[in-house]
Amino acid sequence: MTVTRGRRVGVILFQLGGPDSLEAIEPFLFNLFCDPDIIDFPFARLGRRPLAKLISSTRARKVQHHYSVIGGGSPIRRFTEQQARALQLKLNDLGVDARCFVAMRYWHPFTQEAISHLRWAECDEVVLLPLYPQYSRTTTGSSLNEWKRLFKDDRPVHTVEPFYRHGQYLDALVEKIDETLARFPHPDQAQIVFSAHSVPVAVIEGGDPYQRQIAETTELVMKRGGWCNRFRLCYQSKVGASKWLQPSLRNTVKELAAESVKEVCVVPVSFVSDHVETLAEIDHEARHQAESLGIKQFEMTPGLNDSPKFIGALAGMVLATIGTPELADERLLAADPIPTLYEGRT
Repeated sequence: MTVTRGRRVGVILFQLGGPDSLEAIEPFLFNLFCDPDIIDFPFARLGRRPLAKLISSTRARKVQHHYSVIGGGSPIRRFTEQQARALQLKLNDLGVDARCFVAMRYWHPFTQEAISHLRWAECDEVVLLPLYPQYSRTTTGSSLNEWKRLFKDDRPVHTVEPFYRHGQYLDALVEKIDETLARFPHPDQAQIVFSAHSVPVAVIEGGDPYQRQIAETTELVMKRGGWCNRFRLCYQSKVGASKWLQPSLRNTVKELAAESVKEVCVVPVSFVSDHVETLAEIDHEARHQAESLGIKQFEMTPGLNDSPKFIGALAGMVLATIGTPELADERLLAADPIPTLYEGRT
């Protein structure tokens, strides 16, 4: 079946990217810290590159062991390309002549590479799909800014909005949490810890909605899952000496141990695929910390990766964005209203 509009749709999946080898860590970090949406200060145009060089060389030595324990490089490209292939198949099955491409912000395949593939595929219109459920100018904003700098074309371009409230996305998270809680002898007794990538407090004070959207995601997932478990939210991956969102994952693990919590289920709530922040920082570093502090069972929910529920959610978002939601099951397009944050759990 072919969409009646008879047009080929190019879908660009935006993601952060990651070094594919130990040698790529420093240039990856240099690209990251050269980003004006990440490093911005008076006269930054003059000082950004030297500062990025200093930070990346120092930071590369600190994080090299993280990449070493997960095989010497980030798997984020592999998982994102799997998502792109699965999404293309899903859209084709739903009657959309779609081609899906990956655009990484700081490592291959870069945005320019995705644009080249898009033109080669002769797509008539474009859907931009940032794989960040919650909006931040440091992630979604940066990817879209890079697109605007590089894409010089008059074909129609549509953008998928932040999807942290999308019903089937939430269902995909609930499914992973249910699977992980089932590993505990008493699933309702494990404390659920939602861990999100941190950002500088100055970014939030500048009006960035990221922190609010993370909190809403956490509440929505708990409500949708219907668990009675206690839960809390923390942040990870702080860089530099400035003030970032707290509490940190490391301090949260310490607090849990001090409270004699013995069973912990960590949910990487701001990530949609497994990479160094989940596989090394949580499932390796935080796990060892928890074990050393007497926590008996520490589990992490796996990334959404190419789970059918998540791919179905992405397909629904694309169809709604191009104005053909009738091709999808209504469940693909369901989104909850903004909830009232409720009390009773910590």
